[in-house]
Amino acid sequence: MSSKRAFDLLICLLIFPFFLFFFILCGILIKLTSPGPVLYRQKRVGYKGKPFYILKFRTMFNDSDKALEEILKSNSSLKEDWKRYRKLKKDPRITPIGKLLRRTSLDELPQIINVLKGEMSLVGPRPVTEEELEMYYKEWKEVVLSVPPGITGLWQVSGRNLLPYEERVRLDVEYALKHNMLLDLKILFKTIFVVISGKGAS
Repeated sequence: MSSKRAFDLLICLLIFPFFLFFFILCGILIKLTSPGPVLYRQKRVGYKGKPFYILKFRTMFNDSDKALEEILKSNSSLKEDWKRYRKLKKDPRITPIGKLLRRTSLDELPQIINVLKGEMSLVGPRPVTEEELEMYYKEWKEVVLSVPPGITGLWQVSGRNLLPYEERVRLDVEYALKHNMLLDLKILFKTIFVVISGKGAS
């Protein structure tokens, strides 16, 4: 077992009571405020190209993928935002409780399950889709996939969703080339302050 994997498991064990409490609380709030499942699963590309399903609390109304297609077809400026940031400002698909979960980053809490399963790490590059790899990472794909994707990372503490996609790629590559335990600890501590401030959250 690598030191990075051992560190991930130790931290997950320490925060498990916190995780369990908020998992139950968020699950109840999601079910009470909109129909649909508590968790959202999406296929991503993991360590060394192995696919996995990332877990998040559902923050959007049902059929959000179909709604996105219609939004992008009818609004060219939003289409440009999506191409540049892979996010929509004031996204109409997000539920009221979803806005709170995203602002506090609690929507990403279920990814601890991905970490426990060995599919992700606490710190790493962004977990991306195959489409994103082909469109944005290109010749840097193998470098970024050489380490497990993370719940947080350099992109998270450097502007989050305010960053254009090209800068996110650069930060992911930088992390993959330079990662070490000291850097992971610095990113984890910085993430706490970024989450509290809410800066860059969608």
